[in-house]
Amino acid sequence: MQIDLLHFTPWASLAGGILIGLATALLLLANGRVAGISGILGGLLRPTRGDIAWRVTFILGLFVAPLVWLSMRAMPPAQIDHSPALLAVGGLLVGIGTRFGNGCTSGHGVCGIARLSPRSLLATACFLAAGFVTVFIVRHVLGR
Repeated sequence: MQIDLLHFTPWASLAGGILIGLATALLLLANGRVAGISGILGGLLRPTRGDIAWRVTFILGLFVAPLVWLSMRAMPPAQIDHSPALLAVGGLLVGIGTRFGNGCTSGHGVCGIARLSPRSLLATACFLAAGFVTVFIVRHVLGR
């Protein structure tokens, strides 16, 4: 088995994890809100007065931060091997899953586990199991 050193980035990964932890802690302390992307985006679809600016800022940050990182040439170019239709179907399935799971991996996996929420621990275990099964089926059963 060959190790791909281009994708082995422990320091960048550690820094990213620390920044995610700090951002979620600050959002919880400053606004009393959990940094779950599906909940933040869902709140924009049914806005409440005085609750829009921080949500828009948060979502914009999700788009701006990778562009800044890319501009520093610190990120390898993305390679997408699947059709836009397949990506759209995958995104739709993820969206449906977040509704059934009452949250997404960021809300349950980062914030919920940090708060030792039993529901979030179970949800995150289900997310991971579904991912493992999906990868196994796609790579070993369908042979892609």
